Amino acid sequence: MSLPAGSSPSQPRRPDPGPGPDLGPGPGPAPRVSGQVPRLDGPWTHRDVAANGARFHIAEAGDGPLVLLLHGFPQFWWAWRHQLTALADAGFRAVAMDLRGVGGSDRTPRGYDPGNLALDVTGVIRSLGEPDAAVVGHDLGGYLAWTAAAMRPKLVRRLVVCSMPHPRRWRTSMLTDLRQSRAGGYVWGFQRPWVPERQLVADDAAMVGRLIRDWSGPQPLDEEAIDVYREAMRIPSTAHCAVEPFRWMVRSMARPDGLQFNRRMKRPVRVPTLQMHGSLDPAIGTRNVAGSGEYVEAPYRWRLFDGLGHFPHEEDPVAFSTELVNWLRDPEPDR
Repeated sequence: MSLPAGSSPSQPRRPDPGPGPDLGPGPGPAPRVSGQVPRLDGPWTHRDVAANGARFHIAEAGDGPLVLLLHGFPQFWWAWRHQLTALADAGFRAVAMDLRGVGGSDRTPRGYDPGNLALDVTGVIRSLGEPDAAVVGHDLGGYLAWTAAAMRPKLVRRLVVCSMPHPRRWRTSMLTDLRQSRAGGYVWGFQRPWVPERQLVADDAAMVGRLIRDWSGPQPLDEEAIDVYREAMRIPSTAHCAVEPFRWMVRSMARPDGLQFNRRMKRPVRVPTLQMHGSLDPAIGTRNVAGSGEYVEAPYRWRLFDGLGHFPHEEDPVAFSTELVNWLRDPEPDR
């Protein structure tokens, strides 16, 4: 049984807190979500959709071909606030979803393996009434985007991945590349029971702020935006659900389910793919991401953003959105 975000078994579901301050692409003060479902106001609409046995919160804007945006860790749908408006203005239907266990989506007791999380993604595409979507993922969302494109290729029209190598590249680099293993030390730390959850929410989720600052380039996110992510992590059960995918990724490496997933991911991606990365990303090394094209049997384009870190879509949203829109519009993406 799943619980709505911000609820517990002994409490009724809290009502929608209603519109907050405009936190679209323009500057403005950050709201205090204070444990409430973070439905931040802006030039988009909010609603819930059912998929894969759970309820998912989405923010959407615009009309046209569907572009589904998947956030990474330690964030939620609001990470795509700049791209929601840019894509809508460019003639696309832009939808940013909260992944299972995060933001306004259901917190379920299980289901945080990448295969099931990818079925969440493709289930949302079906629930939106679309035959397919261009799937855009960052960090963990990128890992799931790779997985969805391999598992359900008919539902993924185009693939865009930012700051995340192909799952097989990620696994190999974490096991064999000492530099990447050290950079991904937080993933190893997540394997401890209960301790990571407590660390993530301690001191008003100060660790979330440290991670975002440490992973950013010379153009870091402003403190108001970081405060939003810190408060969203404090929603009950979010910290536990946010680290569960990383626990599975490590603990399953030698288990039958993990080995089976790794074999399944040998299946090549056969849709046009754009891979974007910040040259100064300290969390995911460029050399470990760049080799992911070997798993794509379709037009593949590599875009490296000089001087940006782990969050190119927020550190330089104009450059990122321009690259994304131009590629989505390009009828010949292999050029």
